[in-house]
Amino acid sequence: MPKRKLIIFPFNGNGIEALDCIDLNKYELVGFVDDDASKKSDLYDIYSRDLLAKYKELLVLAVPGSPASFRHRKETIASLNIEEGRYITAVHSRASIGRDVQIGFNCLVMAGVVLTSNARINNHVCILPNSVIHHDVVVEDYSLVGSNVVVAGGTTIGKSCYIGSGTNIINGISIGDESLVGLGSNLLRSVTGGARMAGNPAIDLNARSKNEVL
Repeated sequence: MPKRKLIIFPFNGNGIEALDCIDLNKYELVGFVDDDASKKSDLYDIYSRDLLAKYKELLVLAVPGSPASFRHRKETIASLNIEEGRYITAVHSRASIGRDVQIGFNCLVMAGVVLTSNARINNHVCILPNSVIHHDVVVEDYSLVGSNVVVAGGTTIGKSCYIGSGTNIINGISIGDESLVGLGSNLLRSVTGGARMAGNPAIDLNARSKNEVL
């Protein structure tokens, strides 16, 4: 069976690490698409978005996002203007996927990740190396989970969230959409959308900033 041709968007850290997760028996990497024409690589070809419009048979793995831009992942990915069927999901061969786990499209699951029973990973989600997502956790669309994160059972991470590396999240809570949880935080309670949580135990920096102004 011929290999399907694949493009990764953009040429960033997530995209480079995604290369380790691609099944090269199924896919042939054409290169990267990026909006920054100044980006160069001696190893990979980097194209403009015009490539995606011209060659509609190309499959795509879209992994934009950082602590600074994570809230805009939905708009950035939507702006590619491609059909859902062109997206792939890449799961590293050394990730552990448990019973009845569900993973959506355009997801990236890196090496050492553990997804246990009944976890649900929705669409456009990135999970970096060695994170553990326990039973019945839901990670909603467009969220990013850093490396060495532990999410205890029954927790829900909302849409377009960023969970910083080294974070521990207690069981049975919910994290509102577009929330940021800083590096190495211990999150012990539910938070509403747009929160900026950091520390041990984590506190909402939005609330502290408001109090300082008052």
